[in-house]
Amino acid sequence: MSTQEADSTSTAPAVVGKLSTLDRFLPVWILAAMVVGLAAGRLVPGLGPALDAIAVDGVSLPIALGLLIMMYPVLAKVRYDRLDTVTADRPLLVSSLLLNWVLGPAVMFALAWLLLPDLPEYRTGLIIVGLARCIAMVIIWNDLACGDREAAAVLVALNSVFQVIAFAGLGWFYLDVLPGWLGLPQADLAVSAWQIATSVLIFLGVPLLAGYLSRRLGERTKGREWYESRFLPRIGPFALYGLLFTIVVLFALQGDAITSRPFDVARIALPLLAYFAIMWAGSFLLGRAIGLSYERTTTLAFTAAGNNFELAIAVAIATFGVTSGQALAGVVGPLIEVPVLVGLVYVSLAARRRWTRHPTPGGTP
Repeated sequence: MSTQEADSTSTAPAVVGKLSTLDRFLPVWILAAMVVGLAAGRLVPGLGPALDAIAVDGVSLPIALGLLIMMYPVLAKVRYDRLDTVTADRPLLVSSLLLNWVLGPAVMFALAWLLLPDLPEYRTGLIIVGLARCIAMVIIWNDLACGDREAAAVLVALNSVFQVIAFAGLGWFYLDVLPGWLGLPQADLAVSAWQIATSVLIFLGVPLLAGYLSRRLGERTKGREWYESRFLPRIGPFALYGLLFTIVVLFALQGDAITSRPFDVARIALPLLAYFAIMWAGSFLLGRAIGLSYERTTTLAFTAAGNNFELAIAVAIATFGVTSGQALAGVVGPLIEVPVLVGLVYVSLAARRRWTRHPTPGGTP
């Protein structure tokens, strides 16, 4: 064993020992939050409709609150003075755009038709999920996997711009035009640019602005050392509190629908599992192949694999109704995505240990 490997092995228990109870047992807390949400939605009469009623312009306020609490601490950690190094990384930016807006929707379209040929409502719902690229929860998965925070901020901002511009057009293409070319049944998608822009503004714009102002004002008044050593550790745990709160609310909203149709959920889960595996592994291998660092490769993989389930669910409900199969497919999205991407966080961290022993030649710093 080399000296570097020995040092890494000897310090591993110390690093684990420094983690808080919340961090060390995160998968347990996430599973518990999912169970609590599903049980509450199933057992508490009227809870789902009551939570769903707390909405403004189709946006669930409880979910919005949870996501804002979750994203703010992570975005407050971003070093905004380093963003120019990300925008100058053309291989990263081009790869992300191709993965998110060319490959991702195409992969979900193919999987939905291959695995759900007899279930048109669920198939349409999954295609909508594939079109909604992640701009929210991916921030925390990336942070847990020790990805590049600055790169994540740039890529989710890039996704948000393309989401406003391209979502409706891609929906028309994948639900109407392409099926028509292939001689398959077609569907329509009624979604406005304002609805998409509202989702982007709430789920990314507000916490991004809050994080930016916190760093600028905090460093200006107290200095960078105080900001990073005193302020950030205090707000850090709220990211995971917000994540757990969001999961409870999300699954409580549709707990009855999910638990009363387990076979349908299993059918919807199959293409989702294949999608996450293909997109994450393919993106990770691509990042390695083009010489990105571990941090930016991880960011590329998570931003390509994640989806904006908030937008997908809102669009499905607005177009097809809250009790539709399309809406159920949207709800099953995070039911599968959350545990799978948590698992991929640990896969990333394992790859990181291997990466440091065998670094990519010429990788970006």
